[in-house]
Amino acid sequence: MEGLVNIFVRSVFIDNMVFAYFLGMCSYLAVSRTVSTANGLGIAVIFVLGITVPVNYLIENYFLSAGALSWLGAGFANVDLSFLSFIMFIAVIASMVQLVEMTVEKFAPALYSSLGIFLPLIAVNCAILGGSLFMQEREYANIAEAASFGLGSGVGFYLAIVGIAAIREKIRYSNVPGPLRGLGITFIVTGLMGIAFMSFMGIKL
Repeated sequence: MEGLVNIFVRSVFIDNMVFAYFLGMCSYLAVSRTVSTANGLGIAVIFVLGITVPVNYLIENYFLSAGALSWLGAGFANVDLSFLSFIMFIAVIASMVQLVEMTVEKFAPALYSSLGIFLPLIAVNCAILGGSLFMQEREYANIAEAASFGLGSGVGFYLAIVGIAAIREKIRYSNVPGPLRGLGITFIVTGLMGIAFMSFMGIKL
């Protein structure tokens, strides 16, 4: 259990997708104008990462990696389908995003309209694919660790996008120099938030 908490906390604060790796910046910048839309997208990202990372873990370890098909018989022990990992990961991500899009459109049409094109674009959000690729690279021991990493990465993205959205709402009432208004000041604040999150690297878990 301690190991799962360790993975979760690291993925939220230390290995934050936005502030440590700068993944998913397009959605992060475009949908963070208001807290309400940022909150909706952040929850969608948590759901997608929480589902796709463990599902892709199972696909990787029981179908794609070298020797993964040995459970089908001795004749499949040498089969290596790892070259299909990108395509399979993206297929799973696209399926989950389609499910999220249909759900949001059905139960929260106002949020669906405010998110616009950026909701289906979660499918090509590099933070989502990055979660599965990091899972593959780090070789987690079991699906619980993969799920903990996926949820933690989603929560980390949620904190980042809601945090910058709250700051951008307040900045509207500040006297920001003309050339820095809009994305300029957002990039500066993002850099400062990234430096702030670097302080968590000193935590020994």
